[in-house]
Amino acid sequence: MQTNFSLTQLADTAMKESEKILRSCVHCGFCTATCPTYLMLGDELDSPRGRIYLIKDMLEGGKPATQEVAMHLDRCLSCLSCMTTCPSGVHYMHLVDHARAYVQETYKRPLADRLVRDMLAMTIPHRGRFRLAIGAAWLADRVLDVVAAVLPIRRVHSAHAHEREAGRVARRPTMMERMWALLHLAPDRMPNRSANEARTRFAPQGARRARVVLLQGCAQPVLRPEINDAAIRLLTRNGVEIVTPKDEGCCGALVHHMGREHDAHAFAKNNIDVWTREIEGEGLDAILITASGCGTSIKDYGFQLRNDPAYAAKAARISALAKDVTEFLESLDIRPTRTTGQVVAYHSACSMQHGQKITDPPKRLLRAAGFRVKDVPEGHICCGSAGTYNMLQPELAARLRDRKVGNIARLAPDIIAAGNIGCMTQIGSAAKTPVVHTIELLDWANGGPSPEAISHLTQTDLAATPATH
Repeated sequence: MQTNFSLTQLADTAMKESEKILRSCVHCGFCTATCPTYLMLGDELDSPRGRIYLIKDMLEGGKPATQEVAMHLDRCLSCLSCMTTCPSGVHYMHLVDHARAYVQETYKRPLADRLVRDMLAMTIPHRGRFRLAIGAAWLADRVLDVVAAVLPIRRVHSAHAHEREAGRVARRPTMMERMWALLHLAPDRMPNRSANEARTRFAPQGARRARVVLLQGCAQPVLRPEINDAAIRLLTRNGVEIVTPKDEGCCGALVHHMGREHDAHAFAKNNIDVWTREIEGEGLDAILITASGCGTSIKDYGFQLRNDPAYAAKAARISALAKDVTEFLESLDIRPTRTTGQVVAYHSACSMQHGQKITDPPKRLLRAAGFRVKDVPEGHICCGSAGTYNMLQPELAARLRDRKVGNIARLAPDIIAAGNIGCMTQIGSAAKTPVVHTIELLDWANGGPSPEAISHLTQTDLAATPATH
């Protein structure tokens, strides 16, 4: 793609990087075949190629973002399926991240939009606040259930559900639709806080094979604390010492995708400082992540802070140590200790398969543990979670969720496994089949307790489906 940026514009390192990315695009349109929003809406401006044109025009012209540009960028899931498809290697992730930061700086959103975004940015990345918010959402959802039972009102996920069924989408979701979406995602019951949350070190059983940090995160320990509990059991049982530094915080992915670059970098720098102290102390073999959305962001710290003299080298070192937990587990040669054999539909999160290019390790581990793993049809298409997307774009997110759940149902699995809390929450809000994290199944197969979500699968069920070790 030909560009016409001025030398003054290219003096800005972010603009120079985006110009480089723009020039790598050859307009081939392969990306449109795998872009979820283009497949749903059929609008060129809701495809990667169309958004690239919008971004080029905005950045090259030095123009403030318009409502139209903001709308089409907001509809992008950042699923990165286009990057897997692109034959020219266009780094769409870095381009759209820069564009979103530019929109955040130059476009004044409507008041309702700003309020919702501010609320999400001020609550979800902060575990304590998020726990309170989820508690309030859970209570409000229960109250509305009672009200709906006695009054002639109809509770729906969206005020425009009929438009979704007809294949249309409201131009801009209303604040009420977004609040309904948030309530819809609240858990059926409030999870108990894990006892492990207060600890900072977990000793290995037997000889120590490795020492790692296990990212606790912000949303996951509130919604599904059993995920990291399972990781701790499995890793320590197999000789891995785990540290969970108390000053660690959100990885910054959520606010980064909302264009709040300063906040994202502040989160990143805090974690880099905390983990660097561990590296320079007793040392680290890896930084393990059980939420793939966080993993994609942490692996990108080196790029995000490449121009910061104080953090560039430290950020690159942290990114090099970051691993999805399944990447690390493959090096441990973990063997199952109990019969499994259930049919598992493995949902590969976009941040896993497109963001980190991790496709086979989780499935290899599950198969080695005795599960019968099936790939989900249209597995490259996003489930609609995408960080805060299912709250900010509830119509599109619901359509993608229904499409994903329908494809999973075709497999008739016993269990759905995934490696990202957002996907688990999104799919679990509509699927009848239990959704668990890959690490929970691996821990169970290796001697850990049965995940609560699949406790109904009795020993009789297992006997009917022999293991395939």
